[in-house]
Amino acid sequence: MIVLKKRVALSWSGGKDACLSLDTLIHNGIEVVCLVTTVPTELGRTFGHGEKLELVKLQGEALEIPVEFITTSFNEYTERFIETIKTLKEKYDLNGIAFGDLYLEDHREWGEKLAVAVGIEALYPLWGEKENSLRMLKEFLYSGYKATVIRVREDVLDETWLGRQLDHTFFDDIQTKDLCPMGESGEYHTFVFDGPLYKKKIVLEDSEIIQLETTKKLEFKKYILQAK
Repeated sequence: MIVLKKRVALSWSGGKDACLSLDTLIHNGIEVVCLVTTVPTELGRTFGHGEKLELVKLQGEALEIPVEFITTSFNEYTERFIETIKTLKEKYDLNGIAFGDLYLEDHREWGEKLAVAVGIEALYPLWGEKENSLRMLKEFLYSGYKATVIRVREDVLDETWLGRQLDHTFFDDIQTKDLCPMGESGEYHTFVFDGPLYKKKIVLEDSEIIQLETTKKLEFKKYILQAK
């Protein structure tokens, strides 16, 4: 019997969860053939993180994995996602799509229904219990990847958290806050700029803080790829 190697698209936010998912998939022999990022037309930025598309493109270049953007309005989100993945299924010969969700059941249910509609498998490489969030954050710290906090929810974290690196001091400090250590409910978002799978690193410079609805965002004006 011929066993087909898994060829998957990875839902890509540019943050630590997505990056840890990528690393886990690859180390388990799964081929990640493209990264998929949604862009609401109402924002012109990535969904959730509110990041510039140019920075996500740089991540794709640094990782040497193509990035595919799904442009959609909020009220057509699921429909457009399914349509695009069907197209990518043919383009990349996909048999799976992976998501970086950790434990939110409604997120997983959405992804699994989407996969069924497309006729591929849904993978959740980081899936576990909510109680494992702190262990997962520690795993990221020891993974060799480098990330900075780029967005915070103002009701849980103030702007002094913006620009902080995910290091051992961050690990200690986040435990003093009443939130998920991994920010699974959007308490904070990160941008990964270097790590073991990065062929080049992304240098981020000249930042400013901007207001986005109920969150604050660290906006970088200069960013380049640099040889390692």
